Amino acid sequence: MAEFARIPFRHPLSLEDGAAAERARQFADAMALRRTVRDFSSRPVPQAVIEQAIRAAGTAPSGANQQPWHFVAVSNPDLKHRIRVAAEAEEREFYEHRAPAEWLQALAPLGTDEEKPFLDIAPWLIAVFYERYALDESGEKQKRYYPHESTGIACGLLIAALHQAGLSTLTHTPSPMGFLNELLGRPKNEMPYLLLVVGHAADDCKVPDIQRLAFAEIADFKI
Repeated sequence: MAEFARIPFRHPLSLEDGAAAERARQFADAMALRRTVRDFSSRPVPQAVIEQAIRAAGTAPSGANQQPWHFVAVSNPDLKHRIRVAAEAEEREFYEHRAPAEWLQALAPLGTDEEKPFLDIAPWLIAVFYERYALDESGEKQKRYYPHESTGIACGLLIAALHQAGLSTLTHTPSPMGFLNELLGRPKNEMPYLLLVVGHAADDCKVPDIQRLAFAEIADFKI
């Protein structure tokens, strides 16, 4: 297979060291204010905002540049409700039968349960799928390299882009999530990776008073 042609690249910002550090600090400070929320407002969000956030996600690096992701943005109330019904059925099984006691104990301080009203209330749900394999024109399977890692990076960019746009998100992962393929018409070679709930936080929204790990606990520098 022929190599890709090479084109010149220069980072569009090309900041001096001091300006780079300040820009990085500003971004870190902005992201430090991001919180996962479960209380959403029904206030509409323009489709154009969602489109641009997904566009940002699509710039993520991926194994062999295969870009093994697909994003399905849902605002249709009927479809959102069907997703909620299916998700709550799986969550009910999780909380009542599947989850080990230690897992339920770890979740207890967060106050989560099988009820997921935000799936109806939030204006957008973004279902993210990854390709287990691709299909060529003849229907033969083609291997995908690092699809989980690649899609995870894309989701990180998506969440950051939505936060920068003034929106709140919730990473929802009912297990299993095969119902999303059926409800959203996605092929069998795609696996649901994440259901991202997107919108404005409710006026009376409250979040758990949790702390992030100190910087010294998450990073080391070998100089």
